[in-house]
Amino acid sequence: MNIVSIAISKKKGTRKKQVLEADLIKNFGIKGDAHAGPWHRQVSFLSSESIDSARESGLDVTFGDFAENIATKGIDWKNIPKGTRVHLGDFVEVEITQIGKECHNKCAIYYQAGDCIMPREGVFARVLAGGKIKCGDTVSLDNLSLAD
Repeated sequence: MNIVSIAISKKKGTRKKQVLEADLIKNFGIKGDAHAGPWHRQVSFLSSESIDSARESGLDVTFGDFAENIATKGIDWKNIPKGTRVHLGDFVEVEITQIGKECHNKCAIYYQAGDCIMPREGVFARVLAGGKIKCGDTVSLDNLSLAD
């Protein structure tokens, strides 16, 4: 299980741009990202498999297009329970605070991409321990056996 994409944006409700690395700040989120702040949705996650599936269904999308901060390989995020602690790279630790989200109106992402899978398949977390992450870093989950 590893990080395959990191993406940030200056404005909420827009596609995010990929970066090679990012600084996560304790109790705040990703430095430079519009969603960072003192709340429960500081960082968002989506599986690369979900993005691949959206692409295979005909959507013209890539990493960051669903406004996810971190895309990973090998984790089915929508089935990870709230409260799970996730380790990113060597130092960063986050806690899952929300699974999916309610969209009251169709956002710009929906209109640009044709669908938005974040409400169904994305998860959100708050940063417990900050540090730098980069693409390729490993991801591990506390108290869960994901082996099939």
